[in-house]
Amino acid sequence: MLYVVIAFLWVSLYLYLILGGADFGVGILETFTGKKNIEKVKNTSYKSMGPIWEANHMWLIIAIVVLFVGFPTIYSTVSIYLHIPLVLMLLGIIARGTAFTFRHYDAINDNWQQVYNRIFRVSSIITPFFLGLIAASTVSRHIDPAATDFLSAYIFSWWNPFGISVGLFTVAISAYLASVYIIGEAENKEFVQYLTGKARTYFFVVMIAGMLVFTTSYFEQIPLFTWIFGQTIGQIAIVLATLSIIVLFWAFKHKKITTMRICVALQTFMILVAATYNHFPDLILLANNQSLSLVDHQGSERTIEVLAWALMLGSIFILPFFFYLLYSFHRRRVQ
Repeated sequence: MLYVVIAFLWVSLYLYLILGGADFGVGILETFTGKKNIEKVKNTSYKSMGPIWEANHMWLIIAIVVLFVGFPTIYSTVSIYLHIPLVLMLLGIIARGTAFTFRHYDAINDNWQQVYNRIFRVSSIITPFFLGLIAASTVSRHIDPAATDFLSAYIFSWWNPFGISVGLFTVAISAYLASVYIIGEAENKEFVQYLTGKARTYFFVVMIAGMLVFTTSYFEQIPLFTWIFGQTIGQIAIVLATLSIIVLFWAFKHKKITTMRICVALQTFMILVAATYNHFPDLILLANNQSLSLVDHQGSERTIEVLAWALMLGSIFILPFFFYLLYSFHRRRVQ
């Protein structure tokens, strides 16, 4: 049952990364789009993300509940030492959702629309940045339970070059996902060409951000290169991700929308596998060369068993309605 719970945790984080990341990415796209196409990007991204923008946070909630119930030691460690970036990420989620709602449903179209737009775009960058920064902090060995001063315990545990670079990488991934996903919602060939160009651009931005991550990990003595390239699973993941890039650029050329979306989802999946497989089941690597493991620091056996059954039964009710939500919005657009 433990591995059922771990599987739900991993899958929920992955789904939040690709769906929530794409959701954040539309705000990033807006931020770096010229006046000529800004309204088209706004309208297209709303049609694309509208069906799932609220449902996206379900995956984050599932991950938090799994950690809180099934792995309380890991949950408390993250909550204590990373409480500042966690709060900033949550504030970004709240501000973004509020701005998204008001800019579409405000009855009066006045100067406040500009305020909503700015809040939406800034929070769309801030939220994935701190999400990536938190993820980096769990494996960078900067969390120090023995720290005796505020800066060492609660600032330098996450604010460091490696964390910043992973935060920027997550922002780039989000923009890349969004730029590919909304191509299928474009209404004319000219706009499809524009979005395809954006997707190509953000692909190279992701590559540059990835190089920055490897560079900072080298200077901070984080064995990221070994984690990814030192195991067979990691090597296979990199090969598959590389092959999917070739297929992706073929799909760009031939306007194969479904193939594009599958490729970017596969690439994100392989990045996550390559980065996490080597140190599994350790979830948090601490500064004192100790680790918090999903196996060694689980809750009681009875708790894990009940949690696993709750997740499996809950998915029977949640997932069909989630897919029906997507289907019903797609059918409405077609009509």
